[in-house]
Amino acid sequence: MRKIPSLMVQGTTSDAGKTAIATGLCRLLQRRGINVAPFKPQNMALNSAVTIDGGEIGRAQAVQAQACGLEAHTNMNPVLLKPNSETGSQIIIHGKVSGQMGARDYHAYKPMVMPYVLASWQHLQQQYDYLIVEGAGSPAEINLREHDIANMGFAEAVDCPVILVADIERGGVFAQLVGTLALLSESEQARIKGLIINRFRGDPSLLTSGIEWLEAKTGKPVLGVLPYLKTLYLEAEDSLNLQSNVPDNALFNISVPRLPHLSNHTDFDPLRLHPQVNLQFVDITQPLPPSDLIILPGSKNTRDDLQTLQQYNWHKKLQKHLRYGGKVIGICGGFQMLGKQIHDPDGTESVAGSSDAFSLMDFTTTLHQQKQLKRCSGKLNLKESALVSGYEIHTGISTGKALDHSAIIFDQYGDGALSKDNQILGSYLHGLFDQASACNALLTWAGLDQAETPDYFALREQGIDLLADTLEHYLNLDCLFDSIDYS
Repeated sequence: MRKIPSLMVQGTTSDAGKTAIATGLCRLLQRRGINVAPFKPQNMALNSAVTIDGGEIGRAQAVQAQACGLEAHTNMNPVLLKPNSETGSQIIIHGKVSGQMGARDYHAYKPMVMPYVLASWQHLQQQYDYLIVEGAGSPAEINLREHDIANMGFAEAVDCPVILVADIERGGVFAQLVGTLALLSESEQARIKGLIINRFRGDPSLLTSGIEWLEAKTGKPVLGVLPYLKTLYLEAEDSLNLQSNVPDNALFNISVPRLPHLSNHTDFDPLRLHPQVNLQFVDITQPLPPSDLIILPGSKNTRDDLQTLQQYNWHKKLQKHLRYGGKVIGICGGFQMLGKQIHDPDGTESVAGSSDAFSLMDFTTTLHQQKQLKRCSGKLNLKESALVSGYEIHTGISTGKALDHSAIIFDQYGDGALSKDNQILGSYLHGLFDQASACNALLTWAGLDQAETPDYFALREQGIDLLADTLEHYLNLDCLFDSIDYS
């Protein structure tokens, strides 16, 4: 079997910077004309994307594919876990739903999953000349070491070198690195080419003595100290980072309830970055702040999240908001909540049964085992229309009179619904705000005068380029890529 060069980025903790560094490395190699692709054996995330082959992968790998100048493919993330409860997840293998499992059952099932991971790896090895691999969580979780497919278990199986990243912002960076190494086996320790300290603020000379001690203690070179990048924008992989960037000159207030099972929150990144918008992820137990627009987001457990909203009187909050002339948008699961009922006869998301929804639009939704996965392009069905594109990821099929007036017109069908009074819009489309013209049209419909939306794709490209520039400046690339000429 053909074996090509590869490098795996592992972290001492979750959110150490693995995704960002892997993305930057992808762009670095792509700039040099190297045919590079990203890979993540196992991802756990509620942010996902639809691939060119009609499957579902983690959003981070789709961004990394962009950094490589590629279309995302399911082989780039063969196993995706989408949590739908505190202890259970939907299991997605090669882009398709395989089933639901509790954490303990999945841990025992992992040996059955490894062949799928290796099949994807071999496929990419045949297509590309270099692979940048991202680990998951930490390799030192000793309770998860058995049957590991996400970190060292995978690296050992395919003989992949590793770099270890630690986040100094969290504190205890030397303990993170030394402790992680101490919990690895000798062969795993030998696999690590070097260490990276991430998100450093201040004078790097203050770290000199610590780095000298660290290198002497571990026998591993510190490949670089990366600065904290205050202006970096990169799509977050999970729901741990929902802070809103509130511009000083914000004119328009948008509220998004922070659902317990909120998914695809990257739908709102164009609004978070918008200079005229104050977007807030609202604690659903607290009073609703003054809002021009309320957006009900996607959910991995729609009926449970609907019940939680109802428990805290969001049906009354929405009705009051509409009475005072506010606008409402529902996306995917949030769109389903706008109808009369949601039926889940097979227990697709949780316990089988039916739930009364907000009854703001005349339709019902039935959840099915078969997930709808597709990329879509069409036209907003608004007075100020615009082209819109994105993707659908949902299990529900909605029917009813409200759908006669679609929110979006695609080539072969309509999507979502627009209320007769023009106050409520619902859609299954993720990426609704990604195109500047579509975002302008939607904000104008919602009441913002002279909306001027930045180019979201360009902002994402700037973030990827900033990462690559930073890595090129601060890392010892000759040591990192000993098979590539960086002179």
